[in-house]
Amino acid sequence: MKFKFLLIAVNAKYIHSNPAIYSLRAYAKEAGRQYVELAEYTINQSMQEILADIYRRKPSVIGFSCYIWNWRIIQELLVELPKVLPHIPIYLGGPEVSYDPEVILLQYPWLAGIMIGEGEETFQELLDYYVEAMPCNLTDIKGLYLPSGYTPFRPLTNMNHIPFLYDTLEPFENKIIYYETSRGCPYSCSYCLSSIEKAVRLRDMDIVKKELQFFLDHKVKQVKFVDRTFNCNHSHAMAIWQFIYDHDNGVTNFHFEISADILKADEIALLRRFRPGLAQLEIGVQSVNGHTLEAIKRVMNVDKLEQAVAALQEGKNLHLHLDLIAGLPYEDYDSFKISFQRVYGLRPEQLQLGFLKVLKGSQMWERADEYGIQYMSRPPYEVLSTRWLSYDEILRLKSIEEMVELYYNSAQFTHTLPFLEKAFPDSFTMYEALADFYRQKGYGVISPARIQRYQILLEFAAQYDGARKAIYQELLTYDMYLRENLKSRPDFASELSEWKEAIKEFYRKEEKERQFLPEYVGYDWKQLSKMTHLEPFLYPVWDMEQMVSGYDAWGDGTVLNSTEQGKQKDFILFDYQQRNPLNYEAKVRHI
Repeated sequence: MKFKFLLIAVNAKYIHSNPAIYSLRAYAKEAGRQYVELAEYTINQSMQEILADIYRRKPSVIGFSCYIWNWRIIQELLVELPKVLPHIPIYLGGPEVSYDPEVILLQYPWLAGIMIGEGEETFQELLDYYVEAMPCNLTDIKGLYLPSGYTPFRPLTNMNHIPFLYDTLEPFENKIIYYETSRGCPYSCSYCLSSIEKAVRLRDMDIVKKELQFFLDHKVKQVKFVDRTFNCNHSHAMAIWQFIYDHDNGVTNFHFEISADILKADEIALLRRFRPGLAQLEIGVQSVNGHTLEAIKRVMNVDKLEQAVAALQEGKNLHLHLDLIAGLPYEDYDSFKISFQRVYGLRPEQLQLGFLKVLKGSQMWERADEYGIQYMSRPPYEVLSTRWLSYDEILRLKSIEEMVELYYNSAQFTHTLPFLEKAFPDSFTMYEALADFYRQKGYGVISPARIQRYQILLEFAAQYDGARKAIYQELLTYDMYLRENLKSRPDFASELSEWKEAIKEFYRKEEKERQFLPEYVGYDWKQLSKMTHLEPFLYPVWDMEQMVSGYDAWGDGTVLNSTEQGKQKDFILFDYQQRNPLNYEAKVRHI
């Protein structure tokens, strides 16, 4: 039987891939790659299903890529594999096992060893050991922890020596492409493993451009850079951003994790010229509490960050994703509320409210007792309480996070939410009340039906701001049609019977004149009415600024400057063939 070194990844989702195992195989000598087989699964598969598939592959040696999201299921497999594949050497690698290998080998003494840190060169030599018996002893291979102890330290790998992972895109169909042009991070954030490696190593720009062109030529849907603080090297970041701008194929989206407060004027100017949808930027804010930022060794100027975000948003072409972390030192409930409101006020496309994970090997891991941090003993090692935040408050923040995810991050309520916020002292209080409303009513938050989200929000608005219920009905109707050409009309939308003839007349006229829908050549009026949607509105719900500024004036639900309340209507035409590439909203025309 041919020797087979099986490298195994268990991903969080089907759309994810594991660049680590592809990098290990790519780095192996050309003659040795024939002995390497890759297997990718997801955590949604049962342990028995994965176990059976590994068994059927008949590996000679097994290697697992270990992270917080897959460590539980890998631990289950480590117990069962020796029963069905006795005497097969099993190796582990990855951040989940690199920092306490002694503990892991005590727990699983049948393991052959653990690869520490970067694994490309270590794996190549390990493969040579099994295939060519060179070197003669495992103890001669650097970067391992064996039952006999540590082997010599493995120096960091030269980024230019790592082959391109994507010689073929077939395994990555309908999956996110991960790509790295640097390793290491100059910052020392205590919650992050990247802070352990201070030296930033860059991939040669000529190599990077060639590889980026490959993605562009193949019109890959999305390339997600895994570089930590992508813009920490100004010239490197500018060269890449200039290249993708100059060679934009109109399809590919690039994702970057950046530090916004160190952005320079020329970087912002270039990014603002990008095609809408060409790039999305993830910006880790984490907290605006100065004491907290100092404690976690996060170097950040919050004022400069806000200025940079505002400047980037002026271009209306970038998807901005801002992150906060709850459970950090010196951040209590009220302090986190301030952090939330300040970041929420920036109106990013996405606001991720995350919770501290005490990662093995991080400074936070070493100082957890000092900060009174209680966290889960098993992955994802998430915070349960701190000296400043109780478990009850963590649970409250969890419920708020669910509301932000359902309503804000879904981008389905872009006109309703800003208006509804005016009914509360601040945005945080609104989400807090909405979370309480869900709990009191017994509504589930696990994938509620789309229409149900709208109905619940209307019920919530009616309870807290009943005088403006008619306005909320129109706002929700507008938001719903902005996203989707509905087949069935929602119950909260106003009756259209008195406007049916006027709507038909509009489409009959449009069939002849093509004043508003010139792109729909060849379609008759009935087809036009099905492909688009025309909706009458009593309130100017399409104009968020006017709605929000006029909130108090509409305290009794009446219409400003209308002499015929309930009769005067404005019509909005929703064009679903032309959508905003950032949020997928339909193009609207005021008729």
